[in-house]
Parts: sequence; structure tokens; C-alpha cells
Amino acid sequence: MLIQHLPLLSSKRIVLASASPRRSELLRGLGLKVEILPSTFAENLEKSAFAGAGEYAVATATQKAIEVFRRTCEAGKLADLIVAADTVVEIDTQILEKPLDKEDAMRMLTSLSGCKHKVYSGVALVLPSFSDPALDQSPLIRSFWEETVVEFAELEDEAIHAYAASGEPMGKAGGYGIQGIGGSFVKGIEGCFFNVMGFPVHRFCVEVDSLVKSGAFSARPQ
Repeated sequence: MLIQHLPLLSSKRIVLASASPRRSELLRGLGLKVEILPSTFAENLEKSAFAGAGEYAVATATQKAIEVFRRTCEAGKLADLIVAADTVVEIDTQILEKPLDKEDAMRMLTSLSGCKHKVYSGVALVLPSFSDPALDQSPLIRSFWEETVVEFAELEDEAIHAYAASGEPMGKAGGYGIQGIGGSFVKGIEGCFFNVMGFPVHRFCVEVDSLVKSGAFSARPQ
């Protein structure tokens, strides 16, 4: 899948356009050497302009990647691959991002209690030195989104208050982290576990495998 390509990929400059420790941990767990260069994109796209939460997450991830791409171009230090991601939660067609404060986190957790919701992670892969064959211009951009269904148990008010007070919900889409204390709220999932953490590991490996086999990392740059 990806492991056979590590000798090639280890020689490439791979930039993660995110400050998320979870995403960097997952990528490094795959054996990749990643440089962290968080995007400064404002993440202020109008949600109503998109057909669904997946499309919204992909658009945000793409804008994050493009912002970092432009910065590396200006610095004269092109990356071989820029990886950006954005994760959102959707329940009853409402998109939940990171809570603004403790009260916002409690509101989100209350809405998720006893229900199933969907987690969408949009990912954008940008190869600055190669041209998009469809557009005949660089950079080459490959983007996708992954969906996971998560079922929450019924949460007592005391648990919601205590969890919000723990600080863990902050910085996490939907106000919880499945890899932390928030994982105790989850009755089950349908789909990729790592997607709920914020990065769809398997789908990413499939996409990178496809890019390598297409020659995008080894062919002569356009």
C-alpha cells in the first residue's frame, strides 16, 4: 500500500499544513518524515455554498494547502508534497466545527447525546512541481473526503459538564476526541476510526500509492 514506497518518499520534502498533533502523529506512524507548516487560511468559507459537509471539508482543506503552497513558493523552497486536512461533524444537516468555548462544547455534546452523527475529513494533496493534466498547469492537486458514522451513548448532564470542563473538547470538531476521554461516549462506529481522529489513514495511503504509481513523485517535473 504505502510501505513499499517509503524509500522513495523518505527522500521527498513532505509538508503538513496543520498544527494538529494527531495528524502529524498518524503520518509519522506511517513512516513518513513530515515538516509542520500550519496554514494561516481563515477557514471562513460559507457552508451554504456547498452541497454537503464532505464538500465543505474538502474545500477548506484545499484552501489550507494552497495557502501553504503559495508561501513555500514565495520562500523559494518548494515542497514535494503538501498535505492538508479539515474535519467536521454533521448532525441533522448541521455542520459542527471546533467549539468556541466551554458552553459551545456543551451545546454540541448535548446535540450528539444518544444519536448517530457523521464525521467528514476532507484531504488535499498538492504536488507543486507537477502539472494537473486536466488543467495543464501546476500545481497538481488531488482531493477527497471520507465519511464515518459515529453513535453516541446517552450522556448525563454531569458527564457533559465534566468533559467540557476538562478542556479536551477544545480544538476538536464536534467538541470531542475519540482518542481521549471522549472515546468513552462512543458506542460504535461505521467506517474509518482514524477519520474520526481527523485523518483518514487508509484512504490517504490509497491516494499516495496511486500518485506514486502514476509517476508523480519520480517523473521529471513539468
